[in-house]
Formats: sequence, C-alpha cells, structure tokens
Amino acid sequence: MKKSLFFISCCLAVLSFQNLLAQTPKKILVEHSDYFDVNQVEAPDAVLLTGNVRVNHDGVIMTCNKAYYFQKENYIKAFGNVQLVQGDTLYLNSKYAEYNGNMKQAFATGDAVMRSPESTMTTDTINFNRNTQEVYYNSNGTITNRDNTLKSKSGKYFVAEKKFQFLTAVTITNPKYVIKSNHLDYYSNSGHSYLFGPSTITSKANYIYTEKGFYDTKKNLAHFLRKSYIRYDDRLIEGDSLYYDRNREFASATRNVKITDSINRGIVKGHYAEIYKNQDSMFVTKRAVAVNFVENDSVYIHGKKLMVTGPEGNRIIRAYNNVRFYKIDMSGKCDSLHSSSKTALTKLIGNPILWNGDSQITGDVMHLIGNNTTKKLDSLKVLNNTFLVSKDTLGTGFNQVKGQNLYGKFEDGKLHDVDIIKNTEVIYYMRNETHDLIGINKNVSSKINIIFNKNAIETITFFKQIDGDIYPEKDLPENARRLRALFWRGDERIKSKDDIFPPEENIENEKLVKQGKAENDKKNVPMKIRKETLNYDKKKKK
Repeated sequence: MKKSLFFISCCLAVLSFQNLLAQTPKKILVEHSDYFDVNQVEAPDAVLLTGNVRVNHDGVIMTCNKAYYFQKENYIKAFGNVQLVQGDTLYLNSKYAEYNGNMKQAFATGDAVMRSPESTMTTDTINFNRNTQEVYYNSNGTITNRDNTLKSKSGKYFVAEKKFQFLTAVTITNPKYVIKSNHLDYYSNSGHSYLFGPSTITSKANYIYTEKGFYDTKKNLAHFLRKSYIRYDDRLIEGDSLYYDRNREFASATRNVKITDSINRGIVKGHYAEIYKNQDSMFVTKRAVAVNFVENDSVYIHGKKLMVTGPEGNRIIRAYNNVRFYKIDMSGKCDSLHSSSKTALTKLIGNPILWNGDSQITGDVMHLIGNNTTKKLDSLKVLNNTFLVSKDTLGTGFNQVKGQNLYGKFEDGKLHDVDIIKNTEVIYYMRNETHDLIGINKNVSSKINIIFNKNAIETITFFKQIDGDIYPEKDLPENARRLRALFWRGDERIKSKDDIFPPEENIENEKLVKQGKAENDKKNVPMKIRKETLNYDKKKKK
C-alpha cells in the first residue's frame, strides 16, 4: 500500500513539473547579430544588438537593424526595417517595434504594415497578441484586398479566422460600389462582409440601406435583413428579407414587400417579389396588389400573380387568377388582366364584370381605354352578350338593359354615358320625382343611350325600331320582369380596396405581418456567420 502511494505521488510530481515547464515562458533566442554589446549608459540591463539582427521566439522570427534585448524581462525593442514573421500567415513591418516574450505580445509603430496571403494593412500603430492571435489598431488604417480597399479609424484582425472587425466608421471601396458601416466583419479570404447597424452600399446603379446584412464582394451576391431597401433612380424596393445579385441586377424580396415606382406613380405590394432591373420587369405574388395613383384617385389591382414589364411609357401590367380591382366609383373582376401604358388599354379577360356605382356590367369582352394626355379613363368597350343591370331603387325588381355591344364614355374618371347597340332589350322601373312607380317599361330597339348622374341612371333614350310598352306593375307578371340570361351578382361586388383580397389571403397576410412585426420588435443582433464563410478555405482546397 505504501509503495502504491509513493508511486502515485511520484507521478503527480512529474505531471506538476511538466505543467510548470509548459507554463514557463520561453526565452527570446538571438540567432544572429553582426555586433553584440553591453552599454549600461545607453541601455541599462540590456544587450545591444546591431546589424542584421535576427531573433526567434516560439516560432516567431523578428529581424531589424538594431535592437535592445532585456534578458531578465524577456523583452526586446527593435529599430529600423523591423519585420515580425509568423509562419506564412502574418508579416508585420515597421520602423520600430517592441516584443514581450512573457506576454507574447508585439507593438509596432512608424509606417506599420501587416501582410497576410489575402490582404495588406497599413496604419500608424499595430498591436499583436499571439495568445489570442488578434491584431488591432486604433489609428486610421487602410486594408487592401484584391479589388477592395477598406478604411477605418480602428479595427481588429483575427488571424485564425482571417477576419477583420470594425466597430467604428469603416468604408469599403470597390470599382463597382462603396460600402459604409459602423460595424462590419470582413473575411479577407472569402471576401464576405457582414454588416450590422445602419449601413449603406452606393453604386452608379443603385443605393442600398440595411441594418443587418451579408455581402459577398467576390461574387457580388447579398442578403439583407431588417429595415433594408434598394433604391434605383425610379424604383424603391423594400422587404423584410432582400436577396441581391449585382451581376444580373436581380433582386428578390420576401415578406412585407413594397415596390414604389416614382415615375409611373405606382406601388406594388405582396409577400414575395422578383425584380429584374435590366429587363425592366418584376413578378409579385402572395397577396399581390398594384396601386396606381391618378390625380386624386387610386386604382387597386389584385391577382394571385402580378407581372410588370417594360420601361416608362411602354409599361405592361399583367394579373393572373381571380383578378379583382377597385377605385372609388368603380370595381370589377375577371380571370386575368392586361394593361398597357403605351396604348392606355386595359383588357379584362375571362368572365369580366364591372360595377359602376350600383350598376353591374357584363359581357364576353371588356376593355377600359385611357387617355395618355390627360392620364384619365376615356372610354369603355364591352363586346358580345352585353348586360347592364341595377336594382330598382325602392322595389325588389331590376332595371335591365341587354344588347350585343356597349360603348361608354368617361368624364373626370366617372362613367357618364353608354350606348348599347344591336338587339337591345330593356326592362326599366319608371318612377316620378316623388319616387312613386309610374310603370315598368319593357321594349326592344336597335340602340339605347343611357346617361349617368352620380353613378346612377338619369335618363334612357331609345332609337329606331322601338317596340314595347309601359306596363302597370299589376299587369306585368313576375316571370316577365326578367330578361333571359339575367344573373345578378351584387353579393360579389367589391366595395372597398380591402375587398379585392380573398379570405384565405387575408389570413396568410395577418400571419406574415405579425411575423414581421415580431422580428422588428426583437433586439437587433449581428447576422449568424454562414457555413460557406467558415468553411471557405476547406472548400477551396477540395
């Protein structure tokens, strides 16, 4: 038992001694010096080394013209053409330097330059902590890396990660753009930049703002979060998450997307969008809506998918699947929509229906025609199977006008009068000034003209080959008061801009809006470093 205890004690003593040796700072070794002198007057307690001085400390080589070596303190002061080299990862040059062997820390000043395989940094003073493998400076510094030049008032370089970190004003200048931020992590090997806090990227093509983002300076790819937007000359793109490819001038936006067109006075919203700047096109979905401002009115167009293509003056809006639109005095529905700014023509395609005030208008083909000079609606064209219906103001019946084609004219953006031609039929409830029913007018003619006042029918005029009569209400049975193919769709009428969205899209919208608000309410923290950044050198070797 005593022998076992003695053996254990010996082992512990050996381990303690090895730990002590490991913790004991290694001495700075002088490998070469042309002259070796001791001068207590010039440098008390120091050895004076002059001429081709070369010292080594734990793998770091320092060379200079002259040095004071304080052996007891394991400390050295170097003068003239000083260079500190750590393997093939770091080269530090300056006019003057100090190195503490016990602390494994270096200090370099006077035209200090640090070089690594990927970049070069110049500043007045550089500090290097070998224990943490960190280089830092607190004077104006410039880092050059291939096509990028970084300038800042202070910064830190993490040798192992090949990362520069700037917590004060920093600027990255590239031939294509300039990045400015107060908090930026830049990986010199991959060229990846991580922005945090108010940051901008300015180029001839656009201006970008973000408070949390990633930018690949080699591939010109970016991802921006939190209060981010991209501004072109005529367009502003906003969204909770923005992806950007500078090479293709392509951007995609996710959640709470808003694209503002300042020239064409329009806004497009949704929860997902793709924008191709060079092709002048965008695609928007997930509760997509296009809003066009015309004088004091706004037109809202919704479809499951919206496409906007073409430059100013030749812009085309396409909407697909369950299209709905609304303006103060008019609304409508159709399967798809095609609107051209060049021709000022909007086509309502597939089962079109238009509500003008309380009047319902349907037909096989429906076109809204604008005036490019006045920028107002000019006319309406409805072809084949035209039907105009409105409810009788006081009774339960319907005022009905049926014909082959309808041609309408707008005044100040409101439908003023229409002509219904060919095979026209009418059932109209006639009332006097006190709204008493005079009778029900039922006739056929070759043409009918209707004038509207405040979106209600004011007068009806019949032309040529008129055949019909005015019937007392009691003399016209119920089944004779409806024209063939009458289909009243008043319950579908869109009465506000919120009615253009189906219920399921409103539910999804509330969910996404809440998610966005919850993200914005969270404390802003730097973006998580991507795997492709951390594994860049590994991937490169493979």
